[in-house]
Amino acid sequence: MAGNAAASSEKPLWQEWKSRSLGDLPELTPEQIAAMPGLISTDSHVAEPTDLWRRNLPERLARNIPVVKIGLPIPGATDPKERIADMDADGLEAEVLFPNNGMALFGLDDIETQREGMRVYNDWIADYCKTSPRRLFGIPCLSVYNIDGAIDELHRGLDMGLVGAMLWQVPDPRLPFMSDHYEKLWAAAAEAHAPIVCHILTGHSYAKDFHARPKGNERVRNAVNRKTDDTVNTLFDFLFSGAFDRHPNLKLLLSESEVGFVPFMLQQWDYYWDRFRGTDSFAIKRPPSEIFYEHVYCTFLEDFAGTRSFSWWGENNCMWSSDYPHFNMSFPHSRANVEKHLHGLPEERRRKLVRDNAIRLFGLPV
Repeated sequence: MAGNAAASSEKPLWQEWKSRSLGDLPELTPEQIAAMPGLISTDSHVAEPTDLWRRNLPERLARNIPVVKIGLPIPGATDPKERIADMDADGLEAEVLFPNNGMALFGLDDIETQREGMRVYNDWIADYCKTSPRRLFGIPCLSVYNIDGAIDELHRGLDMGLVGAMLWQVPDPRLPFMSDHYEKLWAAAAEAHAPIVCHILTGHSYAKDFHARPKGNERVRNAVNRKTDDTVNTLFDFLFSGAFDRHPNLKLLLSESEVGFVPFMLQQWDYYWDRFRGTDSFAIKRPPSEIFYEHVYCTFLEDFAGTRSFSWWGENNCMWSSDYPHFNMSFPHSRANVEKHLHGLPEERRRKLVRDNAIRLFGLPV
């Protein structure tokens, strides 16, 4: 028995994952696969080299960057050529890419380390994407303590071929999204048609303590309640701050937060905004849901409850994602994952959800 266990452990975990069964996913015929459009994932990740910051930062800064191991050690997460092969096998035409260990940078208290660490990452992801610039689209990470510096880095990233602008989802409490601290950045992003992107587990949230590993009830509370609450508060601040009305071209993407909570929250916010707008002061003069539909996007991966609402909601604001190479990714069964969630929807609506909305939001040249 011990010998068998040792032998099985020699097989890389990512290979075991790749050969997993379809489980509750539908099996597609070759004809169904051939008829599906090329998928675009609006939330995929890379895995930066473990020594990336140690090689490119002074030791006094590099030692401040925590090592966070997220996901499976799939070669394509670090090697773009391997990634393209996986995309081809999985039916993906393009991916919008987020950091892995670089997610930890958004919660750093040392501002210089955060700023310089993000510059190193942005250089690396731009080089990674050069392997296939019409299929791989990295998002630059921005340190926003100094807004002028953030705007400079935004333009530097765009000049390198990156798309959008990734900010912390949970700001430093001294710099809430409701404040005017970000106003110049909103103006710059809107002018550049660069969507602001807030990914889960970034910034000054519970995930900032990377060494805390709660178990049982608290693990589930974090993974569901607190994570969703962080997203809801960020969305509320963007909508109710009036930022979208001041900057009509500003867009926001809430990444990896799923979608089922959104219509409920919009319904509630519309009701209470309308109920109190005669007596209370609000920065917005129209229903929050109307603003959302014009300016905000969300991604979905494993949200069967949320995707049931796509028959009447979300076709222009939601986008599929694979989350490659993380543990709950859809690879290597992404087409079956799409069929499970979008079965029965009209083809035009399906195309919006799996590719067209992403092309429109980011202006992807695919």
